[in-house]
Amino acid sequence: MDQKTKTKIVQFIRGWVVSLAAAILLATSFKSVIADWNVVPSGSMRPTIIEGDRIFVNKLAYDLKVPYTTRHLARWSDPVRGDIVVFYSPADGTRLVKRVMGLPGDHLFMRRNRLFVNNQPAVYDPLDKRFIKDIPSWEREGNLFFSEVVDGRSHPVMLTPSRPSRNSFGEIRVPDGQYFMLGDNRDGSADSRYFGFVPRRLIVGRSRAVVLSLNYERHYWPRWDRCFRALP
Repeated sequence: MDQKTKTKIVQFIRGWVVSLAAAILLATSFKSVIADWNVVPSGSMRPTIIEGDRIFVNKLAYDLKVPYTTRHLARWSDPVRGDIVVFYSPADGTRLVKRVMGLPGDHLFMRRNRLFVNNQPAVYDPLDKRFIKDIPSWEREGNLFFSEVVDGRSHPVMLTPSRPSRNSFGEIRVPDGQYFMLGDNRDGSADSRYFGFVPRRLIVGRSRAVVLSLNYERHYWPRWDRCFRALP
């Protein structure tokens, strides 16, 4: 092989590598800044989100960040109560999915799983059975399901009276620039009751839909009726 041919091969390889690297950088930047999906491995958001759900994460819901960082370039809104958000745990940096229940300046307390926000008790109504149909019947035993209404917005919650948990806490005030997160599975969620308030900068984005759901107990067979389902 002559030198001219070798040079052409090297140039081709370099061009291919650069193009591949650029494509990877573009794709990962899109996931970092604009949109991504999040695999939910646990039941801490039951019955709203169950194991095997892949939820869509809108990373432009509140702000624009520097790719691969939590630094903000621009900000146009803030989370509101009831939003399902993806964020990094202030305790260990783990990426989590919970519901925003306390906003900056709010006063919260809980008595035996009844939430009070700014001295107003949440209202607990019967939950529509369609929200629990994907939970196996044997896993529903011993659990209570309600629609929790706070500030006029409702969402499902699951309670397990027999399970020890931090189902009561005294009045707290949410500091400025921070948020109080709770899992919908109140007795099976490690949330702000355990790791504290979540700084605004650690919130990655908001989720409002399940993109795909795989049933781990049935060889990862898709739960077609959950795909593209809106989250309450």
